Amino acid sequence: MVKSVEVSDDGIAEVTIYLTIAACPLRETITTNVTAAVAAVEGITGVNVVLDVMSDEQRKGLASQLRGGQADREITFTQPNSLTRVYAVASGKGGVGKSSVTVNLAAAMARDGLKVGVLDADIYGHSIPRMLGVEGLPTQVESMIMPRGPMLHRALQQFLADVYWGDLDILLLDLPPGTGDIAISMAQLLPNAEILIVTTPQLASAEVAERAGTIAQQTHQNIAGVIENMAWLELPDGTRMEVFGSGGGQAVAEALTKITGSQVDVLAQIPLEPALRECGDEGTPIVLHSPDSPAAQALSAIAKRLGQRERGLVGRPLGLSPTAK
Repeated sequence: MVKSVEVSDDGIAEVTIYLTIAACPLRETITTNVTAAVAAVEGITGVNVVLDVMSDEQRKGLASQLRGGQADREITFTQPNSLTRVYAVASGKGGVGKSSVTVNLAAAMARDGLKVGVLDADIYGHSIPRMLGVEGLPTQVESMIMPRGPMLHRALQQFLADVYWGDLDILLLDLPPGTGDIAISMAQLLPNAEILIVTTPQLASAEVAERAGTIAQQTHQNIAGVIENMAWLELPDGTRMEVFGSGGGQAVAEALTKITGSQVDVLAQIPLEPALRECGDEGTPIVLHSPDSPAAQALSAIAKRLGQRERGLVGRPLGLSPTAK
């Protein structure tokens, strides 16, 4: 998007930026950010930002560049050379805090230095934009979407193929509750995705979460673990009140271990804290707002555990060729 940069002898920098469209909603943001970045360069005494508009040919070229030179739409996360680890956060029922877990894992991973993308796949009940404090509409380049705000209600395939995600370390998908069409589509479009099951301690929630986990067995996807949310409420005297009972997370993990034939662990128990909900309403994840709180520490521990896992070499080209002796 940089058209030209010129610096005069007295240190005045003139930077010309191409906007994708004349009515770009980020005109002021781009001007402010470019001015701040250039002004920080040693020797610059002033900054003048000039905005131009891309031609149709330039927009098409940009879209091709963002796709890595590919003219056709493809889901980059399914390619053999993709290094992105994909986690689909699922639950058997609504109201278990799945979206809160998703945004806080994303924020904690990003804080730890990882490049993280979040896809709100709960098309009819999306809440991720609000919980991350995102405002505005997405920027469209040709038929591609640059994620800058609440995404439109499009199909999951469009979310994955028509969005320029960049080079991600982690992609988190916030799935709608249950085992409906989106869960099935996710498995078909992202067969390499690993499933994170979110449940609460109560038995009813655990039983439904178990059913959600069995989808992974049917689609041959790996279950990364179980997260028990709202595990207890810590009282002022230091004692714990198990508001929703106990044992639900462990029950799900044990059941899924038997069903899948591989070990499924409880990754963490997250305590019930009013601040977790309050931070979500304000658009600042608790792991950033109150990192020392018990809930934030539990979520940060999960993020570190998932973010540090190495991806295997299965299905990836190694760039090797046989040589004659």
